[in-house]
Amino acid sequence: VEEQRARWERKRSRAAKELLETEHRYLEQLDLVLTYFVTILKAKGTLKPAVLETIFGPLESLYSASHVLSLHLEKGNLGPGLENFCQSLDLYGHYAENLEQADKTLKEQVRKNKSFRRFKKLQEGRPQFQGRELEDLLPLPLQRLHEYKHFFRDLLENTSPDTAEYQKLAKTVKSVCEVSHWVQDIFDKRENSLQLLRVQKLLKGQKTQVLTAGRWYIREGWLLVVPSKGEELKRRMFFLFSDILIAAKPCHPLHLLNSNKLSCQAVYPLHQCSVDKVFGHTWSQGGLLSLSFPHKTLLLMSSNQQEINDWYRSLSAAVR
Repeated sequence: VEEQRARWERKRSRAAKELLETEHRYLEQLDLVLTYFVTILKAKGTLKPAVLETIFGPLESLYSASHVLSLHLEKGNLGPGLENFCQSLDLYGHYAENLEQADKTLKEQVRKNKSFRRFKKLQEGRPQFQGRELEDLLPLPLQRLHEYKHFFRDLLENTSPDTAEYQKLAKTVKSVCEVSHWVQDIFDKRENSLQLLRVQKLLKGQKTQVLTAGRWYIREGWLLVVPSKGEELKRRMFFLFSDILIAAKPCHPLHLLNSNKLSCQAVYPLHQCSVDKVFGHTWSQGGLLSLSFPHKTLLLMSSNQQEINDWYRSLSAAVR
C-alpha cells in the first residue's frame, strides 16, 4: 500500500508540474493576442466594438480563468483552483460556437479594412510571434480544452479515492468532458453542413433538396447498378445520408455549364428499406448488395471486397 501511494504521488506530482508548465505557455500565447491585438485595437478604435467582440469572443475571460487557475496551481491549492475553474468552463463552449463567425469576420476585415490589414501584418512580424499569424492563435483555447481533459484524468487516476481532492477532480473531469462533447458537437454539425452544401453544389439543378434540417452525410462512392433485365451494368455515384440514398450520373463532358456536375437519377428513402448481401461473404473479388424498397429492388455491385463490406455496414446502420 505504501509503495502504491508513493507511486501515485510521483505520477501525480509529475502531472501537476506538467499541467502548470503548459498552463504558463498557454497564458503566454493568449497574452500575445490580448496585448498586441485586443488592448491596442480597443485603444486605437481601428475596429468597431461589435467587430472586435466577434473576432475575439470571450478571450479575455478565458485568460482570467486560466490565470487564476495557474495561481492556485503554483501554491499547490488544486481543490479550490478546480472549483473556481469549473465555473468558467462554459466559456469554452461559447468560444467554440463563435469561432466560425470569428474566422469569417477576421477574413472580411483583412480584405476590406486597409488599416487593420497593415496593423495585423505589423504585429505578426514582431519576434514574440515567431512567425505565427493571428489565425494560428485563435483556436488555442479549444486545443487547451482537449489537453485539460487528459491532465485532469491523469491527476484523478493518481489521487487516492478517499480524499476530498478526489471528489473535486472527478467533478472537474466530468465537467470538462461535457464541455468537450458540446464543442465536438458544434464541429460535427459544422462539418456536416459543409458536406451537405458540397453535395448540393455537385448536383445539377435545384430539384433534389440535399440541405434538410436533421440530415447527416454518411458516405459517397461509385458503384455498379445491376439492371433487372439483361442490360449492361450502369456505373453510378451514390450519396448516402441518414435518411436517403441518392443515385447520380455524370453530366455530359461537353455541357457548357454542368460538365463537372452530376445529374440526380433517383432518391431512395431509407425508412422502408432492407439491405442484404447477395454475395461477398467470403474474401473473393468484390460483392453484390440487394436493397429492397416497397416498389423496387436495387442491386449494387463492386469488384472491391472492402468497399462492398463498408457500404453494407454503412447502409445497414443508416437503415437501423
